[in-house]
This record gives sequence, structure tokens and C-alpha cells, in this order.
Amino acid sequence: MEQQVLELLAATLESGAENRTNAERHLEQLYANEAFPISLISIASHKSVDLSLRQAALLSLKALVLKTWSPSIEEFQGNVFIGDAIKEQLRHSLLAMATNGEEERKVVAVASYVVSKIASADFPEQWPALLPTLLQLATRSDDAQLHAVLVVLGTLVEDGFDEEQFGKSAIDLVKTIYDIATNDQKGLTSRALAVSIFRACFDTMELMYQTDKASVKQFMQQASDAWSPFFIDVLRMPLPPIPGGDEETGSGSASWRGIIALKTQVALDKIHNMFPHLLTSRTLELFSTIWQSLQSHVGPYVTLYVTENRQGRLEDADRLPYTLDFLVIEELDYIQTLLGTVTVKREMEAQLAPEKISGGVRESTWISQVMVILVGYAQITQEDDGLWDFDVNVFLSEETSETANYSPRNACTNFVHKLCKWPVIDSLLVYTKTIFSEGSSSTQTKEASLFILKQILDELDSYGKEVDPNTAREYLAYIRTAMKDSNTFLRARGFIVAGRLATISSTGLLEVVTELAQESLNAIDNDESDVVKVSCIRVLQDYLKALPSIQARDFQIQTVAAISKFLSAQDLSELKESEDLLDTLVETLRDAIMADPSLCLDHPALDVLFTMASYGASNFQTTMLVNEAFESIASSMAAKGRDTYAQLCAKVLPTLTGALDVGDMTSENALSDMAVSLLSSLAEHGQEPLPQGFVAAVMPKLYRVLFSGADFNLNQSATVTIRHILAHDPRQVFDWQDPATGKGGLEIILLIIDRLLGPEVDDASAAEVGGLAVELVEKAGAKELGPYLMQLLRVVAIRLSTAEHTNFIQNLVLVFARLALTNAKEVLDFLAQVHVEGGAGGTGLEVVLRKWLENSPHFSGYDAIRQNVIALTNIHNLHDERLANIKVQGDLVVQNTSRIKTRSQSKREPDQYSVITVPLKLMKVLVSELANPLSPNTPGMPQTGFSGAISDDDDDDEWVDEPGVLDLGAQSARSELMGFMDESQWNQRQWDDETQQYLVEFFKQASTQAEFQNLYHALNDQEREKLHEMDKR
Repeated sequence: MEQQVLELLAATLESGAENRTNAERHLEQLYANEAFPISLISIASHKSVDLSLRQAALLSLKALVLKTWSPSIEEFQGNVFIGDAIKEQLRHSLLAMATNGEEERKVVAVASYVVSKIASADFPEQWPALLPTLLQLATRSDDAQLHAVLVVLGTLVEDGFDEEQFGKSAIDLVKTIYDIATNDQKGLTSRALAVSIFRACFDTMELMYQTDKASVKQFMQQASDAWSPFFIDVLRMPLPPIPGGDEETGSGSASWRGIIALKTQVALDKIHNMFPHLLTSRTLELFSTIWQSLQSHVGPYVTLYVTENRQGRLEDADRLPYTLDFLVIEELDYIQTLLGTVTVKREMEAQLAPEKISGGVRESTWISQVMVILVGYAQITQEDDGLWDFDVNVFLSEETSETANYSPRNACTNFVHKLCKWPVIDSLLVYTKTIFSEGSSSTQTKEASLFILKQILDELDSYGKEVDPNTAREYLAYIRTAMKDSNTFLRARGFIVAGRLATISSTGLLEVVTELAQESLNAIDNDESDVVKVSCIRVLQDYLKALPSIQARDFQIQTVAAISKFLSAQDLSELKESEDLLDTLVETLRDAIMADPSLCLDHPALDVLFTMASYGASNFQTTMLVNEAFESIASSMAAKGRDTYAQLCAKVLPTLTGALDVGDMTSENALSDMAVSLLSSLAEHGQEPLPQGFVAAVMPKLYRVLFSGADFNLNQSATVTIRHILAHDPRQVFDWQDPATGKGGLEIILLIIDRLLGPEVDDASAAEVGGLAVELVEKAGAKELGPYLMQLLRVVAIRLSTAEHTNFIQNLVLVFARLALTNAKEVLDFLAQVHVEGGAGGTGLEVVLRKWLENSPHFSGYDAIRQNVIALTNIHNLHDERLANIKVQGDLVVQNTSRIKTRSQSKREPDQYSVITVPLKLMKVLVSELANPLSPNTPGMPQTGFSGAISDDDDDDEWVDEPGVLDLGAQSARSELMGFMDESQWNQRQWDDETQQYLVEFFKQASTQAEFQNLYHALNDQEREKLHEMDKR
């Protein structure tokens, strides 16, 4: 059989999709053959077989194990094909392969993962020898085998053990890896791997802490007492000599890479995030150690990355970072954490209190040293210099901190923000004077000093702290020097910081804002560097907000002209990929236009905006910015009166409808989507009546879009646009006749609604049709609609029976809710006459009320919730006997288990609900709409979030002043973030006072009725308690 399997495995590696797919299918058909897993492990074990085939065999075995080994594995698909004897053979062979020090790393990695998945199901019951074997191997292996054993242990801790399995093994496991980590005779990389396993233990311990706090705290206290001194010793280890460039991957760099890998794995941050009290007594020692380390590393860092162009951000095959930049980031981040502790803050205050003031400037020795270190680490590296000069978009992404590339420069930003409660701006000024006065200072150092200044100014301004005018003027002198420097990045930094410094009101530099703004405009036109130009374009946003309104209007034309000129010099075909550049241009243009939107009717500002919109249509951020800008423009101009709004329509409608034509011809949905979104904003803020010809210009385009099979975003936007048009000028809509079809406006809208409610259109695309139907019914009325009204409501009821998306269901339900506000009985009578076919069929009354009541708790929007509540109370007050015969979904039946249900388990074992009558369900829905006085969503109540760190009221004194510290690496934080994937978590209900008052009055009146008493006793305890609390208000 091995030969057959080998041939199939070889076929899975072929480039042809058909052969590859067929081979994979044939391999899956062999799952039930007991010889199949033996063949796979045999192929994977033979070193004479090509490495790619050995990997393929292990990957196929991995898929077999995940799908068929045990029901406790989440990916299990229902059948166990492997017998116990073969399982035992596979366990032995896989473990031997994974712990073979001479085996290929790629083979070890896959084998280790399969071992971990088997262990998650079988350890310790079916595989009791697993951990003792690994720990025994770890104590007597040479470096090569020890490395393989540690890889398996690490994979087990990360992916194999659950809380119970880990709890039984934790003491032996942690002791073994501690012995390895602290053994100077072991290799540095093996020691680093051992520490990384200890780091991985924290995720599982965090979960265990939720159910067994005492045991975990005791265990961590003992572990911290043992590990913390070792970690401090590691942090104090000096770096070896920097390896030469030709030695970076040779033996000469092994010591360098090993010690950095070991230092980056130090788990003090993990202990602090989860159990801060354990390190309280060592806080000052840790702070001092990290600070000394940062001081000693700045020289090598500058040499490697600023002076030379060594590659950073490197990890080895075991995901251990081994370049200095990673270590510097860890140290900068950790010292920030320590700055948040009460102990360090008190010590800082004590150290700074007696310092002298000389010449009006506080002489702070430590703060001054910090500024020197931060400026060192904030310097632009050779790698970034080349990237930014080549691609201005990369420069902007770094400048706006919208990059995934977290560097020491970014870490310096966070660090200096923490220091702004102390006199950092004065200390930086002293160092800046030194830098700019010494001829030997590099341009990178000068730029870094101004970069740090910009971060300080941002932080001070965010807290409303003032900057001394004299200090500001001193800085301005050095900034002006930078603005004239020959170095591109120093010149750009000068313009950026000048705008920030001058526009902070407390600096007293507002008198030079106009002058500096003009210099930025001149640089956009005349500077040779795009980096400088876009920096000036970006800083104009600060100037436009700071200038008096009259001067801002004067700058509008110049700013639009400058952006237009800059755009004309760009390769527009590449502009689509330059998202950050487009966003910066749009933001500045938006601010310029908003200085006085009416002026843009006389110059090409809107044309420039639409040009950028066309190139950024496929980018979400650009699209959002353009929509926000245009919505502000349309709103502002509509507020000026009908004539101004009509002028705006005359200017933009040809462009927007033309964009729809282009999008239709080129099949560019993104361009059409952008055009329709802008039309929607224009129609939303329309004056009543709309300008003559508006409907004739827009409706044919929207009609074509909605019948073209466009994506859901486009369908939603087009539907909303028609609703706005109908709301503002129904007469123009009804009087319009489509020249292409000869159909009138009313018939066109009915055709659109009928299409969107049809079975061929999905819920997402039809999500807004309910709102359009409501608007049509209200604006046309029974007289205008005639027999179409009942037909329309029947189609809505039938479509509601198959709707699944909450937003779509809400929109359809509101069609009947709006009618029930005034004609509740007629609505019920009509629905009782409608018949709905299919599995969820029955009368329209049954279908609509089930969907209505089961989804009401998820409705959103103040108006929608208020209308829904009033409609339901009107239906309740009818006391219609037909409702008592309709059964609907009641409360969730809670299972008596503490285990977390996975997705696969949820599919196999869906939630169960009780079955109740419509009147009781209706009452439950109305009670749920009552605001709970203790709810965090009640107006006026403080909102709470998750902290990502384990909290203990008795042990948190060290961190009381640092709320909201979030460790994204923590298991609890990841679990809560994943929880947001649950749609039920998105809909955070908010209540308004008017609806609450209405509900209170309703329940007071209902409580006097005999029918209410029966319903009241059928409510659960929490619901009855809520009504009792209502009485106390």
C-alpha cells in the first residue's frame, strides 16, 4: 500500500489543480483502511524518501488525526477509523520522530503538532507516559535532541493541554524547564526555548485562575520567587561584540543571536500583567535593570540600524526573535509598564522634587538622560530611510501610526507619552539646543529630537496642558532651521512640528500661523521631495483649523490649487495603491472645503474630491472619508437654503451620474458604490421639494443598478437613496415617467420593491427595502396605491418568513409596526388572511409574529425601538384571542454544565428553547425593553470594559491608577475579543427617556387588568424583579 500512498502524495504536490484535488480525495477515501496511517508514518519516518513527500505524509496524517481520532478534538467529523493498537503505534512513532535531534526541523514541527492534538484527546488516560517521557528526555538529552524535546513541550503547552491536563503536570513541567533555563551548560537557544514554554504556560494558568484562584496564586508565588531572580540576571547579561556583516548567519553570530533570544523571552511582563503583586517588592530593581539595559543597548542599536543597514525583525525557525530591535522594543514597552506602578511613580516624584531650577528650566538629570536615550532609539533607520524615500505612502503610514510595523521608534512614542506628567519638554529643549548647536550632530539625531517633540506636543494638547510661550519660541528657531535643511526627512519633520507647535493655543504662536501656513503652501509647489510635499499637505489640516475663519477661507483656494497641482504630477495609475496618501489628500481637501463650503461652487474643489474618490473607490478608509466630507458639504449647503442646494446639485449630479455610467460600462462595482453613496448623502440632505429634474437625472440610474445584480452594498445604498428622494419629494417621483420603459415613478418603485423581496435577492442586498416600503406606503397612501397596497404587504410577509439577518428582519417588521401604530387591528386581520407556504409557513399572522417577537430584542435605533414598543403595546391592548393559539420561541433552556461550548459542538448540539404563547412572549419582550437601573447600558451609568489582566481586589494596590491596561496576548483578552464575533454582542441596547416613560405608563395601566395577572405569574424571576424595580422609581 505504501507505493500507492506515495503516488497519491506525489500527486498532491503537482501544480495542476485537477490532479491535486483528485489525489486528495483518494487519500480521504483511504481513511477507513487501517493500513493507511501505518503507511503514512512509515513514509514520514524514512529519511531516504524525499523531504517534500515526508512532509506531505505527515500533513495527510495530521488531517486524518484531526478528523477521525477522537470526538474531543474540535475538528472531529464523526467516525473513529483508527483502532487502539494502531493508535499506540502512531503515538510511539510520532513522539520518536518529534524528539529526534537529527530530524529535519520541518518534519519535527508537523510531528510535534500532531503529537499535541493526540495528547489533547489521550493524555493522561490513554497516553500516561507522554509527559514523563518528555521530561526524562529533557534532563538527559544533548543539545540537538533537547531542542526537539522542547519544541514538542512548547507545542503541547500551546495547543495540546487543557486546564485540567496542565494542572496535573504544571509543577513537574515548570521545574524541568526552569532547570534547563538556568543551566549555563546548555545552549542559549535551548534555554530561550525553555523560557518561551514558561511564557506559554500563562495563557492556561489564566483560564485555571477563573475556577481555582487559590491554587494558581500559590503556584505562581512559588514560580515567581524562583524565576524572577533568574530573569533579572538575564537582563543584566552584557551583549557580546556585534558580529560582522559577513558573520550574521555564521557561527560568529551564534552567541549574539542566542543571548538576544534569551533576553526577549523573559516573562516578567507576563507576571506583571496577570499577577502584578508578585513583583511589587522587586519593582525598583526591575526598573533600574531595564533602564541600565536600555542605556547599554542604544550604542549597538544605532550602529546596527542607523549607521549601518543590518536587517531587523528576524525570528528563527522556532519563532524566537534574535535581532536587537526586538529586544529594544520589549525593554521600552516593559519600562512603560513599570512607570505605571505606584512604587516607581513615588520614587520618581521623590527624585525630581529636590532638583534645581536654572534659568527658568528644571534641571532633571534622569529625565534629561531619558531624552537622550529616546532620541537615540527614535532615529530613522537606514532601512526606513530607503523605504520612505522610495514610497511616500509608507512614510505616511508610519507618520500616522497606521502601520503594523511596530518599531523602537513607535515604542518611543508610547514611552514619552507616559513621561509627559513630568517636565519632559524642558529637558528635551536642553538636549535639542545641544544637538542643533554641535556641528557633529547627525541629521537623524536632529530629526529624532523633533519627532519626540511632536509626540510630547500631541500628548500635552490632548490633556489640555499648556506649553510655555518662551519655550515654544526657542523651539521654533530650531524648527525653522530644520525646515531649510538639505536632508529630506529633517526638512519634512520641521514643517510637521511647526504646524503642531504653532496651532497649540497656549504657545502664543498664533500670530505666525498664517506665515507658517504660507511657507507650507510654497513648499508643496516648490520642494523637490514628495515626502516634504505630503508632510506640508498634511500639516495644512492643523493650520486650517487654527486660522480665523476669514483667513481660512482665503487659504481654501490656495490649498485646493496646491492639492490639484500635486495630483497632476502623480502617476494616477499608482494612486489606487497609495491608500495613506489618498486619505491624507482627502482629509486636507475636506478641511479646506469646510472653511466655507459655498465657495467650492466657484472653484474645482469638488472635482478634485471626486477625482480622488474615483481612484480610492475600492479602499474602505478613503471611501469613508470621501463620504463624510461630501455629507458635511451637502448638509452645510442645504442649511443655506434651496438656491444653494440647487446649485450644488447642478454642479455634482452630472459627475455622479456619469460615474455610474462608467462603473456600469467597466463593471467596477466599487466606483458605482461610491457614486451611489454620494448620491444618497445628497438626497438625504435635500430641500423639499427637490430641484426640478433631480428625479429624472437620478432614478433611471438607480433603477438600472438595482436590476443589474450588483453587490449588497450597492443595492443597499441605491435603496436608501430612493427612500430619501421619496421622503423629500414624493410628488416629483409620482409625476416622473421613465422614458426608457414608459412606466411611472410609482410603478418603478413597486417593481424595485418586488425585485428586492424576491427569492433571488439575498438578505444583505435587500436589507433596506423595508424602509423604502414604509416610505412608499406613508407617502402614497391607500388612495394612490389602491390594490397594490395589500399585494405589497403580502409580499413583505412572505419574504419575512425566509429572512435570517436581524437587520433585514427589523426593516421588514417595521413595515407592519408602523401601520400598527394607528391600525393594529387591521394589520392583524390582514395577516390572518395571508397564507405562507414552506417549512416555516402558516398564516401571515403566525409567520410575522414569530419573526417579530423573536427578533425584537435585537432591534437597534432609537426610533425603531420606540415604534416597535408602541406597536407591540397596541397589539397587546387588543387582547386578540387568535394570538393565544400561536406558539413561539421562549427562554433559552440552560444546560447544567461548566464547559465552554465550541462552534462544532454548537452545530451538533444547538441551543434549546421553551415554547410559549404570543401574549406571554410579547409581554417578555416589553419587559426586556425596560431599562435596568443596574445595567451598564442605562443612561448615566458608567460603562465598563475588559482589562485583559487578572484582577484581585486584595492584590492590585500596585496598579490602582492604571485602569484599562489591556494585554492583547492574554487568553482572557483574546476570548473576549473573539466574543465580539457573536452578533448578539454587537447590539448593545440603548434606551431613551421617552420610550421608558411610555413603558412605565403602559405597565401601570396593564397591571390593573385581569389578563395581566396571568401573564405576570408566567414571567421568570428576573422579569418580575424588573417590574418591581419599576414600581420603586
